[in-house]
Amino acid sequence: MTADYREAARTAQDYYDSADADAFYAAVWGGEDIHVGLYEDPAEDIKEASARTVREMAARLPKLTEDMGVLDIGAGYGGAARYLAKTFGVHVTCLNLSGKENARNRTLNEEQGLVDKIEVVHGSFEDIPFPEALFDVVWSQDAILHSGARERVVHEVARVLKPGGHFIFTDPMQADGADDETALQPIYERIHLPDLGSIGFYRAVAKKAGLEEVEITDLTHQLRNHYNRVREVLIEKRDTLKGQISQDYIDRMIRGLKHWVDGADAGQLSWAIMHFRKPDRAKAV
Repeated sequence: MTADYREAARTAQDYYDSADADAFYAAVWGGEDIHVGLYEDPAEDIKEASARTVREMAARLPKLTEDMGVLDIGAGYGGAARYLAKTFGVHVTCLNLSGKENARNRTLNEEQGLVDKIEVVHGSFEDIPFPEALFDVVWSQDAILHSGARERVVHEVARVLKPGGHFIFTDPMQADGADDETALQPIYERIHLPDLGSIGFYRAVAKKAGLEEVEITDLTHQLRNHYNRVREVLIEKRDTLKGQISQDYIDRMIRGLKHWVDGADAGQLSWAIMHFRKPDRAKAV
């Protein structure tokens, strides 16, 4: 385990376990999802846009059935898991580092009668605590960027996928060929890592891990839409959030969100729905 891995994992866990972060995501993002939304209108409700991303990703997979198992890595509050369990009857395992998010996830599952369909496991996606060839689908939304060992994550995903299984995910990334350190450095500093992944990076490491590309859809404009919308809502709600979220956190978040918007405007960032498949055994021989 590298120093980058340890530091990145610790930073992500400490951040998402903080009272400020928990209150922010509940109050501004709706408390179900913590990922980039698909906006039909730049001023659309964040919760609805975020839910649309889940529906769009699910629609890209082969038909899901009750006998299938899905692993959501970096599952956050489990919004995607609940959608998949309710809509398709699949069993979903949520793997996530944040104890606070995991607790909220379990509470929401209990409230919605989904305890028998969703298991919440504390753990890291760099060392997935499950045997090989167990899951039909591995799912992730805007989580792998926090890893200091992204190639390892993809290899771990390939390991736990059944032959013929699917890996579908999104991630905030730097553009292939990104070269503007002025735009990117503030983002690197926020995630405490020297870089982000890119579409080219994930294509290469997925191939190395033995995965086939199914489809990659570049939707970078939605990254820009999302961070700008979250920033607008946070500014609008600043006064009503006093007492729930520290002023220092709000100020830092407003500045941080602007870095993502500026990076997108500078052509230095990327965001996509990426879909890969593990070959059937017969094809892999």
